[in-house]
Amino acid sequence: MNHLTIAKAALTAQAQAIGKLAERLDNEFQNAVELIRSCKGRAVVCGMGKSGLIGQKMVATFASTGTPSFFLHPAEAFHGDLGMLKASDVLILISYSGETEEVVKLIPSLKSFGNPIIAMTGSNTSTLAKHADVWLDISVAREVCPNNLAPTTSTLATMAMGDALAVALITAIGFKPMDFARYHPGGSLGRKLLTRVRDVMHSPAPQVGPDTPLHDCLLVMTQSRLGLALVVESGGQLIGIVTDGDLRRALLENPSVVNATVANVMTASPHTINADAQLSEAETYMHRHKIRALAVIDECNSSVVGVIEIFD
Repeated sequence: MNHLTIAKAALTAQAQAIGKLAERLDNEFQNAVELIRSCKGRAVVCGMGKSGLIGQKMVATFASTGTPSFFLHPAEAFHGDLGMLKASDVLILISYSGETEEVVKLIPSLKSFGNPIIAMTGSNTSTLAKHADVWLDISVAREVCPNNLAPTTSTLATMAMGDALAVALITAIGFKPMDFARYHPGGSLGRKLLTRVRDVMHSPAPQVGPDTPLHDCLLVMTQSRLGLALVVESGGQLIGIVTDGDLRRALLENPSVVNATVANVMTASPHTINADAQLSEAETYMHRHKIRALAVIDECNSSVVGVIEIFD
């Protein structure tokens, strides 16, 4: 049995199913997005079994991209958790058949509360679709399961529709990368966008004067373990930088330069960045200019307060 052939056929069939899902999108999708965007409460997603698992993923995506949301388990809702709802919430009920008992029996209560309902089902003639304010078609021709039984293609279609809603909402509410970072402070993106240069810079920065002998400069660079030293005049003004690369190039060109001073090998007018700049800004700047370190300057008095490397 060729498992690779089976897998490729399954992926191809699922990709085609998602393509057909896109072709069928109509004003009902538009209405669903507007209903969620304009609601004053939360997007409450409800589903049983695998639909419930996908619903929880939808909630996670909504919540992290600016749409307040939570998951309501249909069985628990019927036994008291309906009290979690507000009249301003919009319900997204998921059931491929549209007849899942635990979900369908919530409809009378939701109708009495006045909550608008978005149904995600595979049939517009199902009980759930008939009682919904908006119906999203997640039907597929068949499951990729060889027995056409295990929810596979249908669950993928459901998840894809949820992602489509989330993406449309991101654009509708003007959700920006900085907003995303605020909701993900522990992730790499959050660190880049929320962290300031002063939070991670090396301070104090290794410093030498322009008249410092190269031997002494090497000692400073070795002790700092940064492979560089900032060249600062007696008045505190930054005038240059010396890196390992500067020293290697100078020695290759003229071995006797080892007896010279820092002024003979430094790179003048080094690149700098403000201590309050975002870490992401520093990284972008270093990548653009193909450098691995920046001198960090205090905006108030232009004094050197540290140094930041591209790996910080």
